[in-house]
Amino acid sequence: MTTAAEARKLADDGKKAFEDAKYEAAADLFAQAARGYADLKDEVNAAELKNNLSVALLKLRKDQAALEAALGSDEIFAGIGDSRRQGMAIGNQAAALENLGRLDEALAAYEHSAQLLAEAGEGDLRALVLKAAAGIQLRRGKVAESGIRMIGALEAKRHPSIFERVLRFFVRIAPH
Repeated sequence: MTTAAEARKLADDGKKAFEDAKYEAAADLFAQAARGYADLKDEVNAAELKNNLSVALLKLRKDQAALEAALGSDEIFAGIGDSRRQGMAIGNQAAALENLGRLDEALAAYEHSAQLLAEAGEGDLRALVLKAAAGIQLRRGKVAESGIRMIGALEAKRHPSIFERVLRFFVRIAPH
């Protein structure tokens, strides 16, 4: 059985591997850490590591496995009232769904994620999610809907870049 210290070490090693773009190693370490925390009945840390695993698997384009890794973790975070991590978990699920071509489900998940991230005061993360949703709408040829989502993404950012501030200014003065 894995100890808490061993699980934490696996998680830290996984983060280091991920930062070094060693996604296969990161995925393996995150999976081991998640199992360790699950064995210790630490559902919250297990859910966190499953989300880390999901992100590493998305980098490896193992989209179905990424979706499966993240599923259910949002419920763990909802249970402890952590809307930030719940929103991130649903965002990970949305990214996997998008890559799998399940665009309606992905769009709904991105919208739910954006709502949760707004509740958590995470404007920059919310902006990333809204941009992803806008990308889906744009690919579908729904330019107006995409534009509305992009405006929402620009408004959501706490620290927009100079380009984003200029773009936001022009969007505001444009005739509607």
